[in-house]
Amino acid sequence: MRNGKKGLRSRKWLLGSAAAVLVVAGCSNGGESTADGGAAAGKLKVEIFDRGNTPAGYTITDSYLTRYAQENFAKPNNINLEYVPIPRSEEIAKLNVLMASGADVPDIVFTYDKATFERYAEQGGLTDLSELLNEHGQQLKAFLGEDTLKYGQVDGKQFAIPAKRTITARYSSWVREDWLKKLGLPMPQTTDELYNTLKAFKEQDPGDTGGSVIPLGMTIEPGQYEPLLWSFIQPESALTTDELLANRDYLPVLPGFKDGLRFMNKLYNEGLMSKDFGLDQDKKQLTQDIQSGKIGAFSDDYDNIYYNDAAYENLQANDANAVLTPADPFTNAEGKHAKTEYASNGMYIMVPKSSPNAEAAIKYLDWMSQTNVLIDMQNGIEGENYELIDGIPVVKEDVTQEAKDKVYNSGDMVIVANGKVVGDDAKNREAFILGGFPVKYQPDVRKSMELADIDTIKPVTFVRPIASLSKYGTTLESKLDEMIVKSVMADPAKFDSLFDAAFAEYMSSGGKTVMDERTKVYQEGK
Repeated sequence: MRNGKKGLRSRKWLLGSAAAVLVVAGCSNGGESTADGGAAAGKLKVEIFDRGNTPAGYTITDSYLTRYAQENFAKPNNINLEYVPIPRSEEIAKLNVLMASGADVPDIVFTYDKATFERYAEQGGLTDLSELLNEHGQQLKAFLGEDTLKYGQVDGKQFAIPAKRTITARYSSWVREDWLKKLGLPMPQTTDELYNTLKAFKEQDPGDTGGSVIPLGMTIEPGQYEPLLWSFIQPESALTTDELLANRDYLPVLPGFKDGLRFMNKLYNEGLMSKDFGLDQDKKQLTQDIQSGKIGAFSDDYDNIYYNDAAYENLQANDANAVLTPADPFTNAEGKHAKTEYASNGMYIMVPKSSPNAEAAIKYLDWMSQTNVLIDMQNGIEGENYELIDGIPVVKEDVTQEAKDKVYNSGDMVIVANGKVVGDDAKNREAFILGGFPVKYQPDVRKSMELADIDTIKPVTFVRPIASLSKYGTTLESKLDEMIVKSVMADPAKFDSLFDAAFAEYMSSGGKTVMDERTKVYQEGK
């Protein structure tokens, strides 16, 4: 579910030439006619990510799932279905080449990068799917819902089919409960209580680290600093102007952002957070410090620490008594645990303007959005891959490697959904938990997910792209990192001057332009 930096980050997209992509057919009848000499078959070419991890016995274009699609969609609809592999690591560069070629581009392409989708739409490179969706996509529309579909619209036209993100929960926090018990402390419930807890961890070193304790783990990634900073942002109820409402998820320009960094500066200068946080852009140091038992509290994506061979499992391998308990300690002026949530969309699924097969494309996506198809393609074969318990597919404990290989790339094949789909939201969440985490951590995953859903701030949606964000996004990402690091590491006496200078540079480097355009487009939407 992760695609690089979160929150305010604009994902970088690459331009330039790349080698042509080899198109490999997923079926063999050539698309001229059916085997019995009937009417000419329709055609549909679909992009598929190639991660270089295809198991033996399959190819990326000839696997259990491609055969399932051939048998259950292509054959009944008399469509010659082909899959076009694109290396995941070169996704956007390759897609740019294909889009530029026109004739060789697949009928269905996709990207996780919002800026790439918006650029294609603005340049007239995408098919308006509005009418086709109404004619051939009723199941798809019902599955996605209007809120999700809006993320693929530009000026009211449906230029992309957004995949449905089944879980929008984002951030949670954790505290070493075994340390709390050792010191006789309660679980912190507010930002101030957390500060007192961090001081106790620093002064009393309950983990017996020999003085290397890190009370609050921190990096320059949003997953670590955003939950803290949002506790200082002015509550949504106080945002009364269009300018503030349009930018209510644009953290650096909101009232209280400076106060949050001042608090982080206090933590840093009192030795209560990771000293070299500004160098930890990939969370490797944070993960290492969690696993070695140095960290007392931290924030992250709600699920990150619970996977097999992830931070929690490795911590407990080093210290069987270590307990990381999900917590929600950061509170704002209203006592709310403010934090952002994901948009309800995942990837952007597009049909190039040059495609003559847009109708078949919508039919394919509509077919895929059926619950029974989603269950089959995401989970494999009942009794072989999973057992159905209370309507939820649960992976068998003795599942064979052969069975696992059948659905090895289900996340890339089932493009209409980001996350497991088995029915309603509650079942989807439970399916994700039961299918993705060791049994011993599943109760904590549930709790962490619940906390991540409390007092969330929804992303602002706009009627058209914010063009200035494409222009300034990469620069602003760098300037934000610089502003945070300089301000937090500053001598407290110099905090104001350093922050004010860094903020002014951020705004003059495109921040003000983005803020103003967001306000203008928000007003247009009203």
